Amino acid sequence: MAKKRVILLADRTNDSIASISTSLETHLSEVVEFVGSDLQTPCDAAIAIGGDGTLIHYGPLLAKANIPLIGVNSGRLGFLATFDAASLIEHQNVVFSDAATVISVLLLEISVDGGKPMVAMNEAMIAAGHPFRILEFDLSINGIDAPTLRGDGMIVSTPIGSTAHNVSVGGPIVDPTSKVIVFTPVATHSLAVRPVILANDASIKITLRKANEGTSLIIDGQVKCHIKEGTQITAKEGSDSLRIVLNPSNTYWNTLVDKLHWGAPPELIEKNDSL
Repeated sequence: MAKKRVILLADRTNDSIASISTSLETHLSEVVEFVGSDLQTPCDAAIAIGGDGTLIHYGPLLAKANIPLIGVNSGRLGFLATFDAASLIEHQNVVFSDAATVISVLLLEISVDGGKPMVAMNEAMIAAGHPFRILEFDLSINGIDAPTLRGDGMIVSTPIGSTAHNVSVGGPIVDPTSKVIVFTPVATHSLAVRPVILANDASIKITLRKANEGTSLIIDGQVKCHIKEGTQITAKEGSDSLRIVLNPSNTYWNTLVDKLHWGAPPELIEKNDSL
């Protein structure tokens, strides 16, 4: 079997990441030819070492370059990274072969007032900001106007990003391979407003009717711009999708249970009759 050409994306100034990099270069040498870290280099895959922030940074870049992502966790949670160094070494003969399981995940394109689209791997969020007064939004989906919404913000999420801010404000958990867009209002002033799952070809337009001085558009945890009354934000499926190589010994649902403790029962304190 010919060796796979792989680029290695790692911050070697970080001692733990440097150690993982060296270990992978040593133990994968029989099946992998490492070809640097330049995304323009012709290759079969990219290994990105780090936490979820690292994968979110590289994800859109790799999608644009049509390079599959192999995420190796070195952070605290590592929800998006399906491997650690040991499991990647263990499964190298599968991962770097035609038998590897690869999923394609949807990304979002976000535009402000018709400007250049920005790519979101997890989500785009409109956050109220200082002085934290209620925001008002005009919402249009596929050209059909919805009632004016009032609340603390809005989140437009990808399926793979549904377990980030979306789920923390009551949005649904969505299978990452689904081709849908998740729309979740934040703390709206109406019991009738609920999160909505839209088809992947949906076009969402949000116009700010009332904003605060600090109201901002946040994409994947980074403040992209401050927005004011009259600003129009559009969200739709991106032109590129990201391919992610999965760990053969794990599944998305295992990850939900193991790392986010999905469905875990409450911890009960055993009764001590002596007290």
